[in-house]
Amino acid sequence: MLAMNKFKVLGAAVITIAASVLITSCGHDKRSTGWEYAPNMYEHIAYDPDQKNPNFKDGKTAQLPPAGTTPVGFTRFDYPNTKDGYELASVEVKSVLAQTKDNFADGEVLFQHYCSPCHGMTGQGDGEVTKHGYPPPPSYSKGQSSRGGAMKDLTDGKIYHTITYGVNAMGSYASQLNPEERWKVVAYIHHLQTL
Repeated sequence: MLAMNKFKVLGAAVITIAASVLITSCGHDKRSTGWEYAPNMYEHIAYDPDQKNPNFKDGKTAQLPPAGTTPVGFTRFDYPNTKDGYELASVEVKSVLAQTKDNFADGEVLFQHYCSPCHGMTGQGDGEVTKHGYPPPPSYSKGQSSRGGAMKDLTDGKIYHTITYGVNAMGSYASQLNPEERWKVVAYIHHLQTL
């Protein structure tokens, strides 16, 4: 008797589920995607960047930022990529990073990853690329800068400017190293200047 009731309940549940599937699947618009859990994800009110926008005079959604603004998370470096900008950075730009063991250790790791292929592990200009026919960069402790002066006398600003813009065969590392990482590399290069 108890088993018979279980089969009746189970049969009623199966029939109910089958009927609800049948009813909900028939008679709807074929283009309908069904119930929308979060309709604002499908039909957003914001304009896409490449979409026409009547709110602006030029009809574009993607607008240039106002002059003089700085994007969130961006650190401004207002020294041009010129010899004059390099010399001005030499005088005005000082490290903003605390001289701690952690920053020094981070600078060493960053130098080994990004700089040592050309500059060598100890900054003597004997990196791996020199073994493949590329000209060696000057030694940090003994060489002469192509912009004048000894490499051992390079200031925070000169090193930071060079990492940001590059010089001669060295390209810019601004896209590989964020400003804080550049300052860590600067601190480590000062150590290499003393070797």
